[in-house]
Amino acid sequence: MSSSHGMSGSAAGRNKRQLTIVFFLTLAYLVAEVVGGYLTGSLALLADAGHMLTDVAGVGLALLAIRFAEKPATPERTYGYYRFEILAALTNAVVLILISLYILYEAYFRFLDPPKVESTSMLWVASVGLIINLYCMYLLRQGKSESLNMKGAYFEVLSDMLTSIGVIAAGIIMLTTGWYYADPLLSAFIGLFILPRTWTLLKEAVGVLLEGTPADVNLEALRQGLLAEPGVAAVHDLHAWSLTSGVNALSAHVVLADGALHDEVLARAHAYVTGKHAVQHATIQVERGDFARHETHL
Repeated sequence: MSSSHGMSGSAAGRNKRQLTIVFFLTLAYLVAEVVGGYLTGSLALLADAGHMLTDVAGVGLALLAIRFAEKPATPERTYGYYRFEILAALTNAVVLILISLYILYEAYFRFLDPPKVESTSMLWVASVGLIINLYCMYLLRQGKSESLNMKGAYFEVLSDMLTSIGVIAAGIIMLTTGWYYADPLLSAFIGLFILPRTWTLLKEAVGVLLEGTPADVNLEALRQGLLAEPGVAAVHDLHAWSLTSGVNALSAHVVLADGALHDEVLARAHAYVTGKHAVQHATIQVERGDFARHETHL
């Protein structure tokens, strides 16, 4: 039996510094937005502040998840704490969905009776938010393609950036026309914009927790590649799953052809799996003949 050692750290862990900067920037802007929303009477600002709260909590969870993921494996946690990052992404998705539904609920009642909004102050607050969100997106742009945890944080900042643009547009409309329906309409747009993207993140996180085959691993192509290796007669009990984003694991049973040498086949199979596919941790059992009939299969 063979397994790869020295499993690489998680993708999110490589972006810890960027996440820390984003955390403190969003925390500072959250305070400014709550105060600004309260003083101006803008639901759009308060809605964005509610979403910004999930940003702060989400990025904080991401940082906490990275800290746990860096802890070494133990006899009780043989894979370490990699899955904590996926739990953080799942939590972010659930909270974002709840916030979006609340925004839609509040926007409905505001639309029935739109209050007057202090548009000039609203514009200033939203403009500062736009600058902060653009910078945070710049910091997170690379990590979003490597980790669900980072992807969740990036989506939160992205949606806040777009809502900042929307708040600015609504502020200009209300300032120039006095049409205060723009505020609840924008708030509803914020909620509707967040929901489908968050649902995608939720499905991906649940897929990892259910140990589905990673999207970047073609299991059938991997099976055929193993069967094409010299000395391999059959492959069974082939499984691939993710510990966290960017850390995929695989297990397989390889049946030796007549006359094939165990160590040579094991070395070739292991090199093929980890060298040709997005697999960081491989466990390969090499066996002869009908040994499979003595095993429990999954």
